[in-house]
Amino acid sequence: MLILSVTWSLYVVIVGVWILLQRRAPVATLSWLLSMAVLPVAGIGIYYFLGPRRLKRQRLRRLRSRRRSRVRASIARLKEKVPAAPERLHQVVKLVTASTNFPVSTADKVELLVGGAATFDSIMHAVREAKDHIHLEYYIFEPDETGLRLIALLCQKAREGVTVRLLVDALGSKRLSRKYYAALEAAGGEFALFHPTKFGRRVRPVINFRTHRKIVVIDGAIGYTGGVNITDEEDKRILQDAYHDVHVRLEGPVVNWLQTVFLEDWSYALDYNRKNEPADFNALLPDLPDGNQVVQIMASGPDSSMEAIHRVHVSAIHAAHKRLWLTTPYFVPTEAAMLALTNAALRGVDVCLLVPEKSDSRVVTAAARSYFDELITCGVKVFEYHRSMLHSKTMVVDDMVGIIGTANFDNRSFRLNYEVCAVVYGEAFAAKLEQQFVEDLKHARRVGYARPQSFWQRLGDSAARLMSPLL
Repeated sequence: MLILSVTWSLYVVIVGVWILLQRRAPVATLSWLLSMAVLPVAGIGIYYFLGPRRLKRQRLRRLRSRRRSRVRASIARLKEKVPAAPERLHQVVKLVTASTNFPVSTADKVELLVGGAATFDSIMHAVREAKDHIHLEYYIFEPDETGLRLIALLCQKAREGVTVRLLVDALGSKRLSRKYYAALEAAGGEFALFHPTKFGRRVRPVINFRTHRKIVVIDGAIGYTGGVNITDEEDKRILQDAYHDVHVRLEGPVVNWLQTVFLEDWSYALDYNRKNEPADFNALLPDLPDGNQVVQIMASGPDSSMEAIHRVHVSAIHAAHKRLWLTTPYFVPTEAAMLALTNAALRGVDVCLLVPEKSDSRVVTAAARSYFDELITCGVKVFEYHRSMLHSKTMVVDDMVGIIGTANFDNRSFRLNYEVCAVVYGEAFAAKLEQQFVEDLKHARRVGYARPQSFWQRLGDSAARLMSPLL
């Protein structure tokens, strides 16, 4: 018995030091310490596969410095275009720049695409018109009607001599087996998996830290990002109850920064221990004339402690004076995000939250509802979209900022996954997102305070909330 007690004590000390050196949030650290102490064998396994850790990646410094050398003159011209922008807007720009190292840029066109059908049609058209290269990065790429149609088109372009690179997340796209992408490789295209989940040279498979990004770049001049994955579940022409989603199409210099995100992910996926830089920067990062719309690309992931998307969302909420409208399929806010939302409502900002009535995860739906009463008490208007599964991820701040991208309003997107968003400054795009929000509210019900719930429902919601750090 004495030997067992001493062994357990040594185990707790060693494991405690290991976890403490991760320097995570106190609540998360204490939770892991307690779990490891209570479950000494199972706890090690859980922590080994799911526990927090930092990832390190090589940045393509030559690629970034090449773009940055072109940016200075562009920024000077931007200051001439928007000299009267409020100080709080400049602060958002500075925060995005400081936390991501991506400067503000411009676009000739910023087009909001509503629904998978419109998004797929636009992407397919751009792919057909590609002359030099086609880059795609997706969390979910299904080998269904939509996916196979796109793969066939990519094969055709590869045979025509266009460089085709397809990067998919190994977990999200687990059904895209080799028999489906072998045809692309045979046609001359290139394919890579992001964080394979099987044991291999990494020894420890990566279960968290997925690339949740959706990126398409055509000839370095046209770019897409947003919530739409490559799957029939996003296309109402195929499924009547398809996800309701939005995407954005960009043209102009800002696409260079979306390209940078893709190329760094591509390099990392091929060999994350060694630089693997593309050779032809002129074709990948073409010089493009400044556009009339001010846009910034914002990327974040577990390879950085900056939590850029988390920081910018919270900062943008604090910057709101009149309106803050948020659409997200998964609402599991951090303490800072929750405080920002309630503070905004309490100081008189029109804060509206739109979430799905039923998401594709019962646990996430339950966790989200556990926050509703506190939000409503503080003046936040909460709506549940009931027409289909809402998958859009947007934020509108006053008439000055519109954010659209891949990031949900939850801990997983803020801290565990690789995400990317476009931050569009100015009234034009904010008005488009506002209009879409109003349209979506036609198919939503407002949630009332202290809505009728059984004891078991309230207990389930509260239990799901305890899992928030992992959702």
